[in-house]
Amino acid sequence: MTNATTAKREQLKPPISNIGIIGWLKTNLFSTWYNSLLSIIMLGMLALMFPPVFQWAFVDSLWYSSAEACRNIEGACWSVVPHNFRFIILGFFPEGQEWRPILAMILLLGLVIYSKERSRWKKSLAWLWLVNLVVMGTLMYGGVLGMPVVETSQWSGLPLTLVLSFFGMVVAYPMGIFLALGRRSKMPAIKTLCVVYIEMIRGVPLISLLFMSSIMFPLFLPEGVTIDKVLRALIAIILFTAAYIAEVVRGGLQAMPRGQYEAADSLGLNYSQTMRLIILPQALKIVIPPSVGILLSVFKDTSLVVIIALYDVLKTTMVTLSNPEWAGYSKESYIFLALLYFAFCYAMSSYSRRLEKELHTGH
Repeated sequence: MTNATTAKREQLKPPISNIGIIGWLKTNLFSTWYNSLLSIIMLGMLALMFPPVFQWAFVDSLWYSSAEACRNIEGACWSVVPHNFRFIILGFFPEGQEWRPILAMILLLGLVIYSKERSRWKKSLAWLWLVNLVVMGTLMYGGVLGMPVVETSQWSGLPLTLVLSFFGMVVAYPMGIFLALGRRSKMPAIKTLCVVYIEMIRGVPLISLLFMSSIMFPLFLPEGVTIDKVLRALIAIILFTAAYIAEVVRGGLQAMPRGQYEAADSLGLNYSQTMRLIILPQALKIVIPPSVGILLSVFKDTSLVVIIALYDVLKTTMVTLSNPEWAGYSKESYIFLALLYFAFCYAMSSYSRRLEKELHTGH
């Protein structure tokens, strides 16, 4: 390669103002005069807000001190979190048995991480999930191997949040798929039932369903018959989530071109094979972003169970703040709680983006 050719290629490089950090700033923050003005205003506001917030959160703060020591400072009292960490995370689970919900959460999160790889999506994984769910239920409830029984009324904190959100997602998603297929069915009775269910559930807030499951539903049961309160709340969350999943999946089914159905008919596939092998894999891939949005809402909406006296991680935090010793440190407690929710939601969102890229076929 001659020096002249090298020099010519050097001349063809894009200008420095269009690449790197400078190019990103120019494209995203200073592309037009009004974008530049808004960017300058926002940067000015951040410059004014950041120093006092940093001073409050890190410089003048205490991280592991007594409540009395926090009364004399102007910064944040993060000590409220480590001093009450056990109760915030595990709630009313009996002392001395904390290892059981901790081990159950480790098994659940470990299995979720293990299941991330699509190469492991086999029948053996389903059996692994089934065995682990039995083990986790045994750890939480006890009654075997010398473990004392812990009634579900004592399930609280983060384990209860994970139970309600995880099982709500796992059960509601396939239920929503069947509802979406039923709504597009050519059989009038099935279609009508699915439409009525979906529109009725989507027309009421989740709080009303939780109230119905906790207060009204027991009134219709025979005398002496009761259903566990946690189970009633879980059923309400599943029914509510399934209706929204159904509409998302129905949108994916409607996005499928007619040629896909005709190709399946030409291959002699029946309805079940067409949906299982051709239509649903493509439709579910299309609706990954909105589906994950709904599942994230499920995880956050489990905090609504506080209104029916279930002590999830939000309720245990509120109980901690009702202690006169730690009253007045709600900002620190709720910031910690927000970071906890953010960690779980970001992990779910990040995995959904990864899955979307893996399943992308370029058309």
